[in-house]
Amino acid sequence: MNSQNRTSEHLDEELVARVQQGDKKAYDLLVIKYQHKIVQLVNRYLKDPSEAQDVAQEAFIKAYRAIGSFRGESTFYTWLYRIAINTAKNYLVSRSRRSSQYEVDIQDAEAIENAPQLQGIDTPERLLLNEEIIKTIRAAIDHLPEEMRTAIMLREFEGMSYEEIAEAMECPVGTVRSRIFRAREAIDSKLNPLLTHGDF
Repeated sequence: MNSQNRTSEHLDEELVARVQQGDKKAYDLLVIKYQHKIVQLVNRYLKDPSEAQDVAQEAFIKAYRAIGSFRGESTFYTWLYRIAINTAKNYLVSRSRRSSQYEVDIQDAEAIENAPQLQGIDTPERLLLNEEIIKTIRAAIDHLPEEMRTAIMLREFEGMSYEEIAEAMECPVGTVRSRIFRAREAIDSKLNPLLTHGDF
């Protein structure tokens, strides 16, 4: 862990302690710090920015009500993510909606386009192939079992460590590694035929 992360976690610990002593303004600072990330996380479940804002707000309210029981056994960040994930899942269950749609974000699209197999002149055929690859990745993620989707999303989109994901998903680190490995295998199995299909 680098010094910046340690400083950030130390600040969180101080703010949480102040909230637990009744300082509501300290919680406002935590909300400001993590609001964007939580909204992004929730939106990957809901695929609706306005709903994501509402569900993220609900997650922050739940966290505030439960903060008295927070004992620092995990980082505040990980604890908050766990609440946000559960809030999003509960929302989807209550609306009987399918919780399987994630978009490939801009960095993923850039990484795909910069892959060695795809470098060269942007011919119409190559541009079409790039679009097909992005659609294939999106569809592969959509069809992963829920626990695998969540694990790969927290790793690839949120940049969380295996240990943080294990805490957020309340399972052993080995289970997280297995889910991520299987998720990547499933995505690769859909992607490889496109990447090995002729040279444009």
